[in-house]
Amino acid sequence: MSKAVQDILPSVTHLTYCTNIHGGESWAEHFEQIKENFPDIKLALNPDEVMGIGLRLSNTASIELLEGNNLQEFKDWLLLNNACVFTMNGFPYGQFHSTVVKSDVHSPDWTTTERVDYTIRLIKILAELLPEGMDGGISTSPLSYKYWHHNEKQLDEVTSVATQNILKVAKVLIETHQTQGKLIHLDIEPEPDGLIENGPEFIDWFKNVLLVKGVKFLSELSDTQHFDGESLIKEHIRLCYDICHFAIGYEDHSAMLLQFNQIGIKVGKVQISAALKVILPEDLSARKEIAVLINKYNEPTYLHQVVALTKENELIRYRDLPQALADIFNTDVLEWRIHFHIPLFTDSLGKLGSTQSDVTDVLNLFKSNSFTNHLEVETYTWDVLPTNLKVPLKQSIIRELNWVADHFKHLSV
Repeated sequence: MSKAVQDILPSVTHLTYCTNIHGGESWAEHFEQIKENFPDIKLALNPDEVMGIGLRLSNTASIELLEGNNLQEFKDWLLLNNACVFTMNGFPYGQFHSTVVKSDVHSPDWTTTERVDYTIRLIKILAELLPEGMDGGISTSPLSYKYWHHNEKQLDEVTSVATQNILKVAKVLIETHQTQGKLIHLDIEPEPDGLIENGPEFIDWFKNVLLVKGVKFLSELSDTQHFDGESLIKEHIRLCYDICHFAIGYEDHSAMLLQFNQIGIKVGKVQISAALKVILPEDLSARKEIAVLINKYNEPTYLHQVVALTKENELIRYRDLPQALADIFNTDVLEWRIHFHIPLFTDSLGKLGSTQSDVTDVLNLFKSNSFTNHLEVETYTWDVLPTNLKVPLKQSIIRELNWVADHFKHLSV
């Protein structure tokens, strides 16, 4: 960011983009993509100051980065390029490009040792990369995918096992802070159809499952009488506030952030992203035309969950865009919000729109009360966008970050 933008942002705030937009599932391939793209992006945005990278590593890359001299070589490259890593995306475990991802983005879920081991590797890597005096965050999946489990008993069992595994990671985070002086938090990311998919579900899980199990778990590990397990959990297990995901659920950002603050839930990271929004006309022939336009976004790689708002102010949830398109002529529905990360710079896509106003609302709230240190642009759908929205990747990233930076100059407090 320019000096002017750094003056506007709180001094401890770090703005970056997530490298999940760069291909390469092996470390060598992904590092090549970073080296190819990041220096030019930094030169355009922030040539004179340290700029952070939001690092996404596949499971394979996380293993390979810890082999041989790879981590030291990356540290040397960061130093040479006046760059750092302060946040990581630990949600997608496996391949994220050039393959069908869909619900597999949640696999393996938090009931598995694979997810635990992967996340602990990310902690080890981030502890090595994180600059002194800076906190680090790792965003992760919302425990599991809701539709893999078929009744309340299964959901309860999965929630319990997943929470216990997250607490194993919390123990590593606490030990890392105590032994290395590196404060790292795990940032749970609610997503439509995740086991935790919205603000109220996150609050319910955090208060009634995580804290209850966590205080007991940590107290059994401590031999002191003044061990504050609740404070430690709140410090190391936080929320990843993906604006796109909260907008899809028609959530009130101001009310939710106030509730989180009152409960003591910390926001580890804001992922700055916008969803596709569609106002559905009453006229059925007009809806048919809208359906043709929406179908351009019906691509096979990622899940595109849809939440519909009815005339009765109720919500209808569709697991993916094809199921919603099959119900396009439901005249009880007024609006759709579609899980498709639309570029931030536009709020109008012809007869379609975006939730850009939600992004502006959250940035406004952040400017008046900086509730996190970490801001990360997460527009990752460049490869699957309609042709008219595509520009070269470097130009796309620069445009997104400049859009965010520019808004800090103009947003009202």
